[in-house]
Amino acid sequence: MSDTTKNLEEMIVAAAEDKKATDIVVLNVDGISSVADFHVVCSAKSSIQVQAIADNIEDELRKQGIDLLHKEGHRQGRWILLDFGTGIAHVFVEEEREYYNLERLWGKARSNDIEEPLSENK
Repeated sequence: MSDTTKNLEEMIVAAAEDKKATDIVVLNVDGISSVADFHVVCSAKSSIQVQAIADNIEDELRKQGIDLLHKEGHRQGRWILLDFGTGIAHVFVEEEREYYNLERLWGKARSNDIEEPLSENK
């Protein structure tokens, strides 16, 4: 994974953590998917929190000059997908995450559970 891709991953995770996202998992799909190199999957307790997490990810990356290529699901706030090219963020209400189970779908991907906030790792 390139440094640029790793930095993007870290920025998405940090922005999600800032709004108290839970169960953050990074799925490395480099070599498995032609769509992206990684997916960040996280959960929230309500649709309002899902929207706040997604908005913060988008805002923080925009501040770093990273453009959002595509966004889906914001109005409903149950599963918001943010496509940044090499990385995709998925922000779910807990029930939707259990139902769609992206970790199972990308079962061949190497996964990294984010147990400690990135800010504590520095």
